Amino acid sequence: MNTLLLPEGDGSLAPFTPSGAPADASPLPPARTRTAYAAAHVVADPLRPNAPGAPAHLDWDATLAFRHHLWDQGLGVADAMDTAQRGMGLDPATVAELVRRSGAEAASRGAALACGVGTDALEPAHADLESVVTAYGDQLDLVHKAGAAPVLMASRALAALAAGPDDYTRVYSRLLHRAQGPVILHWLGAVFDPALAGYWGYTDPADAIEPVAALIADHADRVDGIKVSLLDASLEVRLRRLLPPGVRLYTGDDFHYPDLILGDEHGHSDALLGVFAAIAPAAARALAALDAGDTDRYRALLEPTVPLARHLFSAPTPHYKTGIAFLAWLNGHQNGFHMVGGMQAARDLPHLARTLRLADAAGVLTDPDLALERTRSLLRVAGVDR
Repeated sequence: MNTLLLPEGDGSLAPFTPSGAPADASPLPPARTRTAYAAAHVVADPLRPNAPGAPAHLDWDATLAFRHHLWDQGLGVADAMDTAQRGMGLDPATVAELVRRSGAEAASRGAALACGVGTDALEPAHADLESVVTAYGDQLDLVHKAGAAPVLMASRALAALAAGPDDYTRVYSRLLHRAQGPVILHWLGAVFDPALAGYWGYTDPADAIEPVAALIADHADRVDGIKVSLLDASLEVRLRRLLPPGVRLYTGDDFHYPDLILGDEHGHSDALLGVFAAIAPAAARALAALDAGDTDRYRALLEPTVPLARHLFSAPTPHYKTGIAFLAWLNGHQNGFHMVGGMQAARDLPHLARTLRLADAAGVLTDPDLALERTRSLLRVAGVDR
């Protein structure tokens, strides 16, 4: 087995030899006892411009093939969300094309697809609450037409304009009345996007739990669930226990997901997770074990992925997408390590080297030799291949 010298972050190099067998990525059916979506990234086209601030150009074949990989694992796909660099390089026109193309691919195989509905097409200088509703509504129509489940993403524009909780209630009530079917709400914490601090009109997220639960209860027939990404398991559980029967809590907590999905005597969380895109084979098999009532195997498969997840989502957390794309490259899902807006440069080489080590320990490298070869090429470009 080949060995690499990987940078440790303190100026030193340390040997690394993959220890695990290739991950089993054979197809699986969807889980029966949990609903699980993996939030998918997008693959940039290396032959076209993808500079910061410029319109995105995607490698559509690789982007859509990755979604089929997730569906093959029995996972639903959550698309056009923050993992796909929504608000961090993916422009509105490309968002719309992604929704249309992913919708067609999902329909071709009857697969589960949820797509983000946002306000990023809005010009901030001319925004008001009415234009926020209009921007959301236009994208609701797009996602409905694509045949996907809408995810009402947290809005930077709404966070900037809302004077207090009542403005959030009015906006979301109008959107839920407009929706053609149940939607997924989206609560993305400030750790993922500082512009969303104070969302729902409360400085402390703990103060928003009861009002959010009340909003959902008032529109329970229009809400499939709410995705919560606060990285605070206690707040998630508190909200989960207040939800009306039939409304799901989709965990977006990439730190505490094994316990939250497993649940307790009062219920469990379902999943809509960026990390599931990076650990799809392990996640799928853990959910299958849970279906079979084998919680020991569930934990044995999922808990080793937590150190990897915590590393990928370490501060600055918005740059977790770089690690997701890096692992997709290591596992052969794209031919190069490149991202929209040049975001492959958002994490340094020691961070990526540790990502490789933790992915190996988690058992999510589908071809360790390929992962080693590709990492060696990255080291060579950096001038540290020894």
